[in-house]
Amino acid sequence: MATLKAQKRWLRVSALTIGFFGPVLTLATVPVTTEPARLGLDILAWPVDGFPSYASAEMRFLSALTGGFLVGWAVTVWRLGDLVFDAAPEGTRKSVVTGALAWFAVDSLGSVTSGQWPNALWNILVLMIVVGPMWRPALSTGDAQ
Repeated sequence: MATLKAQKRWLRVSALTIGFFGPVLTLATVPVTTEPARLGLDILAWPVDGFPSYASAEMRFLSALTGGFLVGWAVTVWRLGDLVFDAAPEGTRKSVVTGALAWFAVDSLGSVTSGQWPNALWNILVLMIVVGPMWRPALSTGDAQ
């Protein structure tokens, strides 16, 4: 089991993992900068076959929304580490794990029902990275003796 210090440090890894695609997706709102997001989504929707396309304004709009949500969620997790974790480490851990599990369930279900099931497999890896050592409560000071 991880220590409180390790869990607090892992919140940074979680935030960076969550937020990684946010700027990429937001940049995809401009036609000249769509390729990194398009390729990333193409890989997530395996096989790499040119799907999806960023030709439509609707796709670019959804990309803007998604990018904003990812950045906002990432900043929230980062700030939980700064402002809340020391006062409520278990509540912070449970909040991040619950949020990650909610994302996993909804995103994976949507991926499967839309025919993009390979993304649900990628989601397992992302979930493991986001949650990391926070699956279980941290060792208390007494447990470490």
